[in-house]
Amino acid sequence: MDGAGFFVSSFSVLFVCMGNICRSPTAEGVFRHMAETAGLGPHLLLDSAGTHGAHAGEAPDPRSRAVAARRGYDLSAIRARKVSAEDFERFELILAMDVDNLRSLRAQCPAGLQHKLQLLLAFSRRFPDTNVPDPYYGGAGGFERVLDMVEDAGHGLLEHVRSRLGSIPG
Repeated sequence: MDGAGFFVSSFSVLFVCMGNICRSPTAEGVFRHMAETAGLGPHLLLDSAGTHGAHAGEAPDPRSRAVAARRGYDLSAIRARKVSAEDFERFELILAMDVDNLRSLRAQCPAGLQHKLQLLLAFSRRFPDTNVPDPYYGGAGGFERVLDMVEDAGHGLLEHVRSRLGSIPG
């Protein structure tokens, strides 16, 4: 508690897909925007990564950036990277975009930290799907669908994060 009676802390979330150029940077950018709009930005550590490192150092896919920008999200500062062993210690919640990447994360994650791993769509209200589909080899509609799913899950995730942080002065 601070002197005003507010419980102030921090929370960390890592978003993970395979290459870290489509789905997970979209999730990071959308959730960062939502958190900042809600006044939670200073209390959060947000990042994204891929289970594979083939695109390390690259910006998000131009189609992801374009679709996100049309809805007011800026992904330009994000650069792809591979999940590291330190991520399992550093982040309190690690959200995979699909079951294949969740399986890969489970294989890498120490047994005592497995509780941190979940699917992003566990926070969705509108989409009963398990997987955020990879839009990389498809058309523009796939990137729009990813953004719809990520936005919906982001609202549920925001509620979860608020509950974990306690009362934050607005």
